[in-house]
Amino acid sequence: MPRLSLKQITWLKVLIHLAAFLPLLWIILSINQGWFSADPAKDIQHFTGRMALKLLLASLLVTPLARYAKQPLLIRVRRLLGLWCFAWATIHLLSYSFLELGIHNLGLLGSELISRPYLTLGIISWIILLFLAATSTLWSQRKLGKKWQILHNGIYLVLILAPIHYLWSVKTFSPQPFIYALFAAILLLLRYKKFRQWLR
Repeated sequence: MPRLSLKQITWLKVLIHLAAFLPLLWIILSINQGWFSADPAKDIQHFTGRMALKLLLASLLVTPLARYAKQPLLIRVRRLLGLWCFAWATIHLLSYSFLELGIHNLGLLGSELISRPYLTLGIISWIILLFLAATSTLWSQRKLGKKWQILHNGIYLVLILAPIHYLWSVKTFSPQPFIYALFAAILLLLRYKKFRQWLR
């Protein structure tokens, strides 16, 4: 398979932007057209959470895909996927804050995050994503040096916590959370050599 060129990577980035942005327009259209169920707040929360999870999994798929497909330039889309993951995770948090609690009850957010364990896992994941997004620039990489990679290994904690957050939040049985958890486990297994080195 021929290696991807810089121009092809640029077009791939355009496609990623479209794939990550257009679902937001779909949410707006669904609200206007009444396509959601009788509980649209829950539908929006689950949709935005799944989008964040999909982008998280996609960002962590890039490295093994680039390695096994011998496409080193693919690494250039990893940061973009990570930033979109953070964007959707933020929309997910905002949808819970404003649609579930309501604008007049935002003061309850802190107590909710502490009293509900699945929300605690969710906010921990979001805080880590916030830190990773804030330090994803080339300037941060140069400034932090070797520490940058160590700190950005925090993404693996998100890969563990986010699927558990989803599994825990679903009140009725659904195969979707288990599918996401399975994909997360596979992505972790693909890095078993890296984790084994940490234990030495």
